[in-house]
Amino acid sequence: MRLKNLSKWAISLGCAGLVLAACASSTSSSNGTTVPTGGTKTAGGVAYWAELPNSPPNMIFPFTPTGFFSVPNENQFEYLMYRPLYWFGNGLNVNVNYQLSLGQAPVYTNNDQTVTVNLNNYVWSNGEPVNAQDVVFFMNMYHSEKDNYGAYVPGINAIPDDVSDVVATSPTQVVFTLTGPVNPNWYTYNNLSQIIPMPESWDVTSLTGAPGSGGCYAGKYGAKATDTACAAVWGFLANQAGYNPSNPTAANNAFGTYVTSPIWSVVDGPWKLSHFDATGNVTMVPNTTYSGPVKPTLSEFVEVPFTSEDAEYDALLGGKLSVGYLPLADEPKATTNPLVVAAQDPRLTNYFVNEYYGWQFTYFPINFNSTGDNGAAGKIFSQLYIRQALEMLIDQPAIISKVFKGYGYPQYGPIPPEPDTYVTSLASTGVYPYNPTKAKDLLSSHGWKVVPGGTDICENAGSGSNQCGAGIPSGTPLTFNLQFATGIITQTEAVNDEIASWDSDGIHVNETTATFDTVIGNATACTPGPSCTWEMEDWAGSWVYYPDIYPTGEELFATGAVSNYGSYSDPINDANIKATDFTTQNLDNYENYLVKELPVIYLPSQVQSLTEIQKNMRGVTPQNTLSTLTPESWYFVK
Repeated sequence: MRLKNLSKWAISLGCAGLVLAACASSTSSSNGTTVPTGGTKTAGGVAYWAELPNSPPNMIFPFTPTGFFSVPNENQFEYLMYRPLYWFGNGLNVNVNYQLSLGQAPVYTNNDQTVTVNLNNYVWSNGEPVNAQDVVFFMNMYHSEKDNYGAYVPGINAIPDDVSDVVATSPTQVVFTLTGPVNPNWYTYNNLSQIIPMPESWDVTSLTGAPGSGGCYAGKYGAKATDTACAAVWGFLANQAGYNPSNPTAANNAFGTYVTSPIWSVVDGPWKLSHFDATGNVTMVPNTTYSGPVKPTLSEFVEVPFTSEDAEYDALLGGKLSVGYLPLADEPKATTNPLVVAAQDPRLTNYFVNEYYGWQFTYFPINFNSTGDNGAAGKIFSQLYIRQALEMLIDQPAIISKVFKGYGYPQYGPIPPEPDTYVTSLASTGVYPYNPTKAKDLLSSHGWKVVPGGTDICENAGSGSNQCGAGIPSGTPLTFNLQFATGIITQTEAVNDEIASWDSDGIHVNETTATFDTVIGNATACTPGPSCTWEMEDWAGSWVYYPDIYPTGEELFATGAVSNYGSYSDPINDANIKATDFTTQNLDNYENYLVKELPVIYLPSQVQSLTEIQKNMRGVTPQNTLSTLTPESWYFVK
């Protein structure tokens, strides 16, 4: 999973037990724009790609801590240099792409308790082969530092907790021994998908250390001595990336070393870093030793930062970008079909527009453990009727029509609405549609004095059926603090609409703004206490289901999951998730339960991108629905 600053199959057949390639549909989006073809391919050239506003990459270490676990860092930065074991996404579908993967198709034996992975022929830029021990190195670190990896999910018995041993049986073969049977589809798409092999040269605790001297690379998986060694190596690498484990919110002071670092300059992807700065200016050049099937044609790939959509749009107008995006606010015409771009901006004559929806889920978390609002915020969020009222005051169809100009879908559950492969009928319609009157009745019937345009007050404290709820004292105001990521005009308009609607029923929300990186850094799970005061964090975008591609929810909503930012916990939900992970049960029970229980606040999902591409550029389309960049496929023509 990653945070991003932006025909139905018969689910009853039990798609969860089948190969995802057979169950996941691809989007056959017809956007009304002709994609240019032809021309003579030219070698070289510099491609300039637009980052989203205030969303620069800020972490290079691919064993990524939770506060940095985002699309800008991984899918659009790290993966260009450091390849995951398995590559997912082939144009508009989310299937595993074995042609671009380091590993061949995994083989499940022994009642699906043994997994054998054979590696393809890749090399590191220092000349070492990408081998099976590189996979073991990652797993050794994962076993030792699982709480520091953004994809970790405790309590589910998933990777690495369910791995009793992992051994390199040859330079090109690694064997995982699991503690019990698994659903092979789930295990490939949501567990093996997390693995990013790391070179022996990273197994050090100082810049002068010899490769392998750290003791993590070749240690026995799960051994105490290996865990101790890996902890030291992880701490050194994290600090080299500018992340201080003792002070996670400290400013990163290592950006200036990323290019020259003897650690980060060892890559196995098609690109290597040649420039990086704190503002998000990134330049990459081809890795001349890359052994994958698609080698770069461009001489440079440049990621360009922006502080606002207006600034990015001005760059498009000036022809300064090879690939950018049309801000939805500047799309000249509303659409009647969210899969069809109604009109290209007539001022962008040197570009063509290509629309796509990502494998994304749009929401913002609420902190069930928050001690804000004089200690009552978490207790208030724990009341289902409060979450129902918040959801009922979001007019999703109106936001899609008026703010998103028709380019979006309502979202009433945790499964991506497009493509709608797994969306149930209940999730399609929702159970808490926009209804201010019903929201007001919910609040007043639970002991709140409703003050439209003001702030509701708890008048009837207690945990009875007509009372505010346990832990909410009499006189508590119904007021929340929401931190919102700035930069995307339509998302700003949407959140302002939501705040005004909540205010109409006396739910007073105080909004502050920050950058995307700041918001996701603050929205971390915490235990009740003086430092656990955040209440609502909205990063103005979506969760991309990656590296957990099959949307079973363990990474987002299982009790204790690292990316369960709001600390939602429900035993029924945990059981539903486990059933989709370890049996052939489909997603219906899990999905429908969370449609009703509202572990987060569901928001309408807008088009991921109206991507503007120079007419003399090829290879950008179809865009990867998991938001992963592949500029090695891009080239110019004449």
